[in-house]
Amino acid sequence: MYDMTRVNAKGYFDGADSEEARYESRKAMCERRLQDLREGEYKLGGGVVDPLPEDAPFFVKDYYDYYKTERGYHERSLNSNGGWNVIGCESFMNQPILKYTNEIRNAVLVMHGDKAHSCYFSRDAFADMVNGSKYTDNKELLIIPGAVHTDLYDGGGKNAIPFDKLESFFTEYLK
Repeated sequence: MYDMTRVNAKGYFDGADSEEARYESRKAMCERRLQDLREGEYKLGGGVVDPLPEDAPFFVKDYYDYYKTERGYHERSLNSNGGWNVIGCESFMNQPILKYTNEIRNAVLVMHGDKAHSCYFSRDAFADMVNGSKYTDNKELLIIPGAVHTDLYDGGGKNAIPFDKLESFFTEYLK
């Protein structure tokens, strides 16, 4: 899980969480939007870097292992190729999309790998979901030991996806 509103407004690990950083980001996207209009096409931000630099962060290596290999490559995949529109996530900066999760009455299973760089999104989102909520009996946070972000796309060759748990959760709550 990615909290796209959070990462766009605050950067990874909240490293750009300031009014000034958000202003500069919005300003750059507005300039890019005007340039896209003039050019008649959207500039893409670039997919997963290729070739992979030796000093790439661990999560970039994981993405490369998935999106740039037979495991997850597809000719139409944005991550495998040109990436998303540079301005595509601009609106995420202004909306806390997970704001009312503590009002969810339905069953929720939040699942994430403990080695995923993005695990903090799930941990924080789950905490916000159950904090002060009347509806916690059917909520669960499942952290998969040793799994990285992309392992839960396809198992990553590690049998990381807990199908038994998914089956029991769905059997319990999808009656």
